[in-house]
Amino acid sequence: MSIRFDGRVAIVTGAGAGLGRSHALGLAERGARVVVNDLGAATDGTGRSSDAAQAVVEEIRAAGGEAMAHGADVASEEQVADMVARTMDAWGRIDILINNAGILRDKTFAKMALDDFRKVIEVHLMGSTTCTHACWPIMREQGYGRVVLTASSSGLYGNFGQAGYGAAKAAMVGLMNVLHLEGARDNIRVNTLAPTAATRMTEDLIPPDALALMAPEKITPGVLWLVSEDGPSRFIMGAGAGCFARARIFETPGITLTDDDLSPEAVAAAFDAMSDTEGQEALVDAFSQTRKYVANAARARGLSLDWGN
Repeated sequence: MSIRFDGRVAIVTGAGAGLGRSHALGLAERGARVVVNDLGAATDGTGRSSDAAQAVVEEIRAAGGEAMAHGADVASEEQVADMVARTMDAWGRIDILINNAGILRDKTFAKMALDDFRKVIEVHLMGSTTCTHACWPIMREQGYGRVVLTASSSGLYGNFGQAGYGAAKAAMVGLMNVLHLEGARDNIRVNTLAPTAATRMTEDLIPPDALALMAPEKITPGVLWLVSEDGPSRFIMGAGAGCFARARIFETPGITLTDDDLSPEAVAAAFDAMSDTEGQEALVDAFSQTRKYVANAARARGLSLDWGN
């Protein structure tokens, strides 16, 4: 099976360098027309320049591909609308959106300014939401769309000094879960990438020997599969150094307390039973949990409910 993107139009945010650049080049190499979005800011979000995005466009064109640059701030509804309008004017459709743009303002929670926290949320979460929201009606009308949200191990597992970044990146999973459900009928598939790579954001955090193994280009093949016609939906892909894995959220069977046993002391005493992973499952939506709990509670009381499991 050969994965191609001929006839497809893709927007990649934060594509002037690092992972975004690699994704844009990879899509173009396989036939996509690519909008290279980049504000041209420093890693903390300050400054602005169109040079990086335009350089990637020139790389794509030199290789025989089609591309255009746009410097929209992804958190600006007006600028994103302009980017989407220019894309539609040029190519008439938007098939793929890779939300990659981001910034870092790392400090411990005690020392962090709330303005910095808000800015990180604004770029990562609201930026991804704004771009996806602008493309969503186009994808629905087409009956086709592929969206990638970029999370991080900092959001999935935590990382010292990254409260804002971790919160924003964890939010990508919640956004994916809902958009997966809402987009399914219109053939819009939504996935999350949790990458670790040698980029401007990580070059001061990772030893040089490790950086040599972690080129962004070693992640992009996984992303190209996620946005392909036969790609999955609701897939959290961990990726780095040519390694790819699936992260999932499971819920244990848990315990059910009734009547006089329903107390804080009983909950504490059941810690090990609540934590037992045997029989754990991935729930398909929020109401799956509700049905599970109601069914368990009814069963514990000897009631028969024709609802859920």
